[in-house]
Formats: sequence, structure tokens, C-alpha cells
Amino acid sequence: MQLNTDDYSYILTPDRIATYPMAVRDQSKLLVYNKGTIKHERFNSLAAHLPSESFLFFNDTKVIPARLHFTKVTGADIEIFLLNPILPSSLMMQAMQATTSCTWKCTVGNLKRWSEGTSLVKDLGGIRLEAYLLNRNEGEVEFRWNTSHVFAEIINLCGGTPLPPYINRKSDSTDRERYQTIYSHYEGAVAAPTAGLHFTDGVFQSLHEKNIHKDFLTLHVSAGTFQPIKVKNAVEHTMHNEQVVVKRVNVENMLNNPIIIPVGTTSMRSIESIYWYGVKLLSDPDAQFSIGQGDPYTINKEFPSKEKALAAVLEYFDRNQLNEMTGQTSIYIIPGYTFRVCKALVTNFHQPGSTLILLVAAFIGDDWKKVYQSALENNYRFLSYGDSSLLIPR
Repeated sequence: MQLNTDDYSYILTPDRIATYPMAVRDQSKLLVYNKGTIKHERFNSLAAHLPSESFLFFNDTKVIPARLHFTKVTGADIEIFLLNPILPSSLMMQAMQATTSCTWKCTVGNLKRWSEGTSLVKDLGGIRLEAYLLNRNEGEVEFRWNTSHVFAEIINLCGGTPLPPYINRKSDSTDRERYQTIYSHYEGAVAAPTAGLHFTDGVFQSLHEKNIHKDFLTLHVSAGTFQPIKVKNAVEHTMHNEQVVVKRVNVENMLNNPIIIPVGTTSMRSIESIYWYGVKLLSDPDAQFSIGQGDPYTINKEFPSKEKALAAVLEYFDRNQLNEMTGQTSIYIIPGYTFRVCKALVTNFHQPGSTLILLVAAFIGDDWKKVYQSALENNYRFLSYGDSSLLIPR
């Protein structure tokens, strides 16, 4: 299969990239694409444009202050960017509660100035934080500290907000709050689920008044979300892997409601991954919750119904007496993909030639060009701190 990456690009000049959030979250613009037609609204009117019986799914991951800066005695600045935990657990929730030491896969800025096996030290007002470079090729760094604080507390004392690389400025104190949804809960993301940044208590109240229900699942967004497609044929791109936490009630709500609308591409990828896990369970009742990027295109050609696949996931919960489970997904949603659960999408405007543009194109077809052109012509703000859209496919 050929998918020319250039066909999913557009011209985005730096002045269209939002480098700061709106003063009021829900005053951002909302482009409503409804089966081919386009309207321009404000985000606080979202409820009025949602179909009746809509059920929204939010990603309640919490962005961690993943940028840690150490200064060597020589004066050299070393930036350690946390990616994925290794020890004492690869599970994000457990890793954030580690005491005394932990090991992470990281990217390291100014790596050439840091010798393998040597330590960097940071004084946090009575807390001594040390970083040891265990493996420079793999980016493995061990952290040690001399108090009973958990790792989440340690990085909250000294870490910086991991703004995306296209926001060309240093993070400041306001980013701690604004590069975070108001419903963020489970620490572990190194990038925000930015579609949720527009929601306020007022928007949630308007949803409630229209009898639109909601639920929360968790996908810890990785830095791979910003990874560009570097190959001519987008099919050959290697998709990043992310950790997803699913509760039994999530699956029940997906099964029992006809119009499932994810808030953000991370929620969409989680929901569709749960369907494919159900497909795997139908063939192997003990299958692990791990969805590869090619699974939707190879593991089953009969495509069982949403109801049958999700029922298999519920049976797995019951059989193993679970209310929650953690899995991995590298699902790669590209044009040609058939959506199994999601009926609409709330999302921001994404980078040219990115995997997220491919996802949008898979969802609304070639009309993605019409949507993006309309947003450009109407002075929408783009990317993480930018404006929003509601996409309802034909």
C-alpha cells in the first residue's frame, strides 16, 4: 500500500502557531465540521453542536514536569527529558510512586558532555538528587535521592513543563497550569492531550444541561506524538508506543452508548485500540492487551461488531476479576482505516504531514483539506495551544 506523505501536508507559517494559550480556555475558536458543512463558533458553544445521545470520552492523564536541568561543575548544562520508566516498574503509576531511586529512558541534551557511569547532582533545598548515565546509547538514566519523597514529588520540585518543540520559547509558571486539562489526574504524560485544554467548568455544565454524559480513560501521551513522518510512503512510518489504562466501566459505557465521541486523538486511539483488543480476545481468550500499529489491518478480516468485540473485553475483566487493566498501543490510524467505535471527534489542528493529520484524513476523508483551509482563512490558531474543531464525518 502506498500513502504519499506529501499528500497530507499544508503550509503552516510560524505566525499561525499559538505560542501561548487563550486568556480564557473556552473562548478559543471552534470549527464545526458536520458531514461536509463548516461553521465557525466559540468553544463554549460545543454542547449546542453535539448530536443528542452523545457520550464524550476524555483522557485524564496528567503532564509531568519532564524536563530536568543539571549543571556540571564545569558549568555545562545537561537537560534530561523523561520518556518512559524502566525500574522499579514500567507502569507509569507505580514508577511515579518510586522512593529513593528509579530508572528511566530519556533523551539527553548536551549528551557529549556527560560521561557514562558518572553522576550529576542537584540540590533541592535539603534533597540531594543524583542522576547516573547508565547507557548512553539507550538513554537509560538512574535517579537517586536521599529522602522519603516519591519521584512525582521530586520532579515537581525541579522539573520544567515539557512544551512541544514547535513552541519556540522556555516554559514559565503559567504553563504549569495551562498545559494541563482541568480534569488531569494520573501523572505520566510528557505531552498534553491538548483537545481537552479548552474545557472549563462552564462547558461541563452546558454538557450536563443537555444530558450529554462523559467518562475518563487514561493514555499517557509520549513524546512520540511529535515524531515527524520521515519516509515518502507514510505506511512505512514506525508508530510510537503508549501506555493506556482502561477501566471496566469504560468498556461498559462504550458498549451501551451509540454515539461515542472522543475528546482528542489520544482518546480516539485508546477507544479504537480497545475494540481491537476485543478482536484479539475472540481468537485468544488470554491475549495480552498490546495493539501493534498494523493489527487493525492484519489480525482479522471479518471485523466483528463493536458489541461482540467489547463484550469479549468485558468477559476478560470478569474472568480475571479485574476492574482496571494497563496495556500498550501503537495503533496507526491512516486513510483506509474503518472506525469501529468513534462517531465524531473533538480535536485541535495538527502539524503538516503528521500521523495526526493522517488520523483526521482517515476520519473525514479528503475534506480534511477543506477544514484546514477554512481554519487558515479564518485566522485560527494552530497546534497545542491553538483552537479546536468538532468533526462529524459524512
